[in-house]
Amino acid sequence: MDRIAITGGAQLNGIIPVSGAKNSAIKLMAASLLTDEPLRLTNMPRLADTKFLGKLLTRLGSRVEEIEGPDGSETILHAPEIVSAIATYDLVRQMRASFNVLGPLIARTGQAKVSLPGGCTIGARPVDLHLQALEALGAKIDLHEGYVYAQAPRGLKGAEIVFPFVSVGATEHAMLAAVLADGVTVIRNAACEPELVDLQICLNAMGAHVEGAGTPTITISGVAKLHGATHAVIPDRIEMGTYAVAAAMAGGEVRLTKARPDLIDSLLVKLEEAGCGVVRTEDGVIIKRDGSRLRAVDLETAPYPGFATDLQAQFMALMTTAKGESRIRETIFENR
Repeated sequence: MDRIAITGGAQLNGIIPVSGAKNSAIKLMAASLLTDEPLRLTNMPRLADTKFLGKLLTRLGSRVEEIEGPDGSETILHAPEIVSAIATYDLVRQMRASFNVLGPLIARTGQAKVSLPGGCTIGARPVDLHLQALEALGAKIDLHEGYVYAQAPRGLKGAEIVFPFVSVGATEHAMLAAVLADGVTVIRNAACEPELVDLQICLNAMGAHVEGAGTPTITISGVAKLHGATHAVIPDRIEMGTYAVAAAMAGGEVRLTKARPDLIDSLLVKLEEAGCGVVRTEDGVIIKRDGSRLRAVDLETAPYPGFATDLQAQFMALMTTAKGESRIRETIFENR
């Protein structure tokens, strides 16, 4: 596609069902490597990232089947045997989150070779915390020519993992590795994002013993084996928030369904402060604006439940149309 042509000046009106959360779906897909039984994920988004990860999982030995079920898109992942514990650069570079196959591969096979994910345009996102967590669990880590070589031939061991700062990816990675570790793992200063709670629910449905997700302390009692399960991916809060901002920008009335307004409460509060109508419903939220000019409001991004950094750009664009001066402070990514 060379260009997108948009003819503006019209209000937005209608109903939009919200997709499953990408940031949750890709970690749930990685969790399928932890069992030799099928994992069925419902409410799955159909995105380039999930397709890339599906290709990587296929190379590792998974069978990935995408179907349309009665409640929307589903993906069935089945890895009866890990045929390769190598994740090459040509696939990992396409999506940073695919690096998270490292932990499940070590947990299940005792070894892995995974490419480092490379740089990030919105700021430094090194994987040091991921590797430190795996080392705390007993994995031997070597870095050579852009690859992580990890070994734990006698299996991973439960440990206390204390993150020096909050990291969603590292917290998820530690959870994925620790569920099959021998003993109890305690993760301190853990991220509290709803995607962590979603991962906990899925892992527990597979037979894991995880508690505390959504709080700064997560406790995992390792088990010898996980089994298959069916799990519905939570709604995508960034997609939900983006549509909400679009409705506030253009005016009109937009109903977002298959959504959870509690996941974007920090955004909805700011929209209300700006003069936008917000109605929380049983299955989503209604965004209304009658055409009157919005008021400028200030905000600062923060880890969940604060204002999401991934909604900062959208809200900044909205504030260019508001009356008055808005101050926005980005605290998560230095180049965003």
